[in-house]
Amino acid sequence: MIQTFQQNLPHGITLSCRASGEPGRPVLLFLHGFPEAAFVWDPLLEHFARPENGGYRCVAPNLRGFEQSSAPVDVAAYRAKHLVADIAALIAIEAGSAPLECLVAHDWGGAVAWNLANQRPELARRLAIVNSPHPGTFLRELKTNPRQQQASAYMNFLIRPDAEQLLAEDDFRRLFGFLTNGAPTPWLTEEVRQQYREVWSRGLTGGCNYYRASPIRPPTPQDPGAAAIELPHSMLTVSLPTLVLWAMDDVALPPELVDGLDGYIPKLTLEKVEGASHWIVHERPQLVAQRLAAFLLSNP
Repeated sequence: MIQTFQQNLPHGITLSCRASGEPGRPVLLFLHGFPEAAFVWDPLLEHFARPENGGYRCVAPNLRGFEQSSAPVDVAAYRAKHLVADIAALIAIEAGSAPLECLVAHDWGGAVAWNLANQRPELARRLAIVNSPHPGTFLRELKTNPRQQQASAYMNFLIRPDAEQLLAEDDFRRLFGFLTNGAPTPWLTEEVRQQYREVWSRGLTGGCNYYRASPIRPPTPQDPGAAAIELPHSMLTVSLPTLVLWAMDDVALPPELVDGLDGYIPKLTLEKVEGASHWIVHERPQLVAQRLAAFLLSNP
């Protein structure tokens, strides 16, 4: 059973959360992406809370700017350091002095998780990433690979000042297009569509501000984007045992993004999933649960 609650953080941000499992149990924390919300994790929250699957305390916050979480007006409030601070504070509340058993993240949630794992590795025992590019390989591909530059061109649309108005037009036609990419999408039932409508109807500015606040995007004649960024190796390494589950049919994040990950993550488990798209959490929840369960039981 999913519980929902508002969690007030010490620095003034409130995160609306979804959870399953008893407080005090080892914690799994799940971070969603764009244009999603915490509800996408519901099947996994319920699965891992069951005693036969570990009996974990499973929590999925809506990131700042999404659903009913705090949505600061200032674009600078969506920079990585603030997003990491939110999740670090939530971990302290949910896990106390113990680290998370695992931080699980997809898409923009993964961008937060990569940063947190680099900066605050003591907060989690393990990291599991689902189709969220590591900043080192993402920068490399955005700088040098025309295929990735084209695949990420939508990022430059989302920073337009009128992006949220355009996304809301015609019953969120463009946003549903992100989810379907013109292909049959059996998981996108009318019930799921309505869940998305309810989230998007609360406002899209917060989600768009993630893109506006980040310089990691394809270069254009007007904006150097990723071409102007150099990050030291020390900001890109992850010492935690890390599972990267990568759906190979992701049109926005081509497979080249997993090349060279072992140069940043010594304890890497990389699993490629053929025939799945960026929305693998929706498409193949049982497979995601299975692979995550095996990772949780593996020796770090």
